[in-house]
Amino acid sequence: MTPALRRSRHRSAHALPRTAAPTAILDWRHPRLLELAAEAGDIGAGADRATLTAAHQLIAARVRPVYAMNERQPASTTLRLGRGSCSQRLALLEAVARACGIASRVRGLLVDGRFWHPRFPRLRALVPRRVVLAWPEFFLDGQWVSVSELYAPLSAPRTGGRFTNTGSETLFDAITRTAVDWDGGTCSSCDLSAQVLADLGSFDSRDDLFSEHGQTLCLPVRIPANLIMGRRAA
Repeated sequence: MTPALRRSRHRSAHALPRTAAPTAILDWRHPRLLELAAEAGDIGAGADRATLTAAHQLIAARVRPVYAMNERQPASTTLRLGRGSCSQRLALLEAVARACGIASRVRGLLVDGRFWHPRFPRLRALVPRRVVLAWPEFFLDGQWVSVSELYAPLSAPRTGGRFTNTGSETLFDAITRTAVDWDGGTCSSCDLSAQVLADLGSFDSRDDLFSEHGQTLCLPVRIPANLIMGRRAA
């Protein structure tokens, strides 16, 4: 992938307003989400990075990873079900962040479907060729911070090794131990830049991203796929 393709962000990240407003997906005003946010830490001006890492660990412990397909599922539903895809669990983290007063946005990435082939060795023909990925960013200490750097900067030494997309670990879990780098701009042990087909830019919310670019699977395919895979453990 060329640097031009990697950085072809058609909408300026700097032009987006900072928002912690609820959305259809990030429905943080739901009592369950407010309860989880309060458990993670301060709600309001006192919320910080420690609040988000605490929330991330709570979600990892309480919401088991499955292969669900509905990107527009409300975060409160994911929390109620106690299971969710990597994307749904990341959305839940965003919702908690907004409930705590921390603004969030997402970076849209178009990722090569072959990245997921090791996870589905016998079902590769069913894996979409391109996957729309919503990668969260949070406004902390006066700047936007990628979820990749929630636990440590990308440039910090990591001993966790590369994310292989096999086994039970998802990208949601991997950020605790390795530097998930979609740009290849660091010496990260987990440089995934070769998997990125296009950078779709920054969006106020994942709702906006999926409204503009759609979900990876169309509705007629997504419904049966979700019924089959939605309860299958990752």
